[in-house]
Amino acid sequence: MDVASVIQGVLAGDRRAVARAISMVEDGAPDLEALSAGIYASTGRASTIGLTGAPGVGKSTLATELVRAEREVDRTVAVLAIDPTSPYTGGALLGDRVRMQEHATDPGVFIRSMATRGHLGGMALAAPEAVRVLDAAGYDEVVVETVGVGQAEVEVAAATDTAVVVLSPGAGDAVQMAKAGILEIADVFVVNKADKDGAGDVIRELRQMLHLGAARPWDPPIVRTSALRNEGIAELRDATPDDVSELERSGMDAVLVSHTGLGELVHAGPPEV
Repeated sequence: MDVASVIQGVLAGDRRAVARAISMVEDGAPDLEALSAGIYASTGRASTIGLTGAPGVGKSTLATELVRAEREVDRTVAVLAIDPTSPYTGGALLGDRVRMQEHATDPGVFIRSMATRGHLGGMALAAPEAVRVLDAAGYDEVVVETVGVGQAEVEVAAATDTAVVVLSPGAGDAVQMAKAGILEIADVFVVNKADKDGAGDVIRELRQMLHLGAARPWDPPIVRTSALRNEGIAELRDATPDDVSELERSGMDAVLVSHTGLGELVHAGPPEV
């Protein structure tokens, strides 16, 4: 496909053209500048949500349930799943896409895996441009799932409208949480696996950490969810804007903490003594 055909296909929502455009982005194709110019006027309409957090907190399962919730209200969804690249072989196990197989045949869902290719920050270097491609293709929501990140991988905040930081019990104490610069970029916190022991401690320590830093004009919401039990997903959707205009009206981003099992929205209040 020549670049003009790719642009036309992307703007028409053709899945083959969208896939080809993302491949051009990943490969740094010579026609990439023309592609970007051709789709630019059609970007800025999708709601983009970034899911980030440490390995094993349930980001993939949470993304799957978010897709299900959006499809139930007839909204189209694109998922960009970032997977780490081996420093030895250069290969990547695209496991996030494997976990989302139940949505693979849904024409209203587009799932694309992307390897980091050694790029740090929890994202692939080409991910922000890939998000713009999916936006131009007309998807109502674009979900970006980062690789399992540590304490300072914050690129997802710049690439998406809403940065959702996912936590879970057993990930460390309050000191470890305070060290994590990733907390500062969160718009919504999700405490996942809330049915496990220690979930309440995570929320209490998170509230304390949020009030130790610089004062904010608003408190990021904390959402307790159980992705495996499909609990708290509706509250998570309510905590994140449905479109860019709603985000602009609110004047803020959203930070999400997924807590499995409890399914309730907890607004960060004053630290408990």
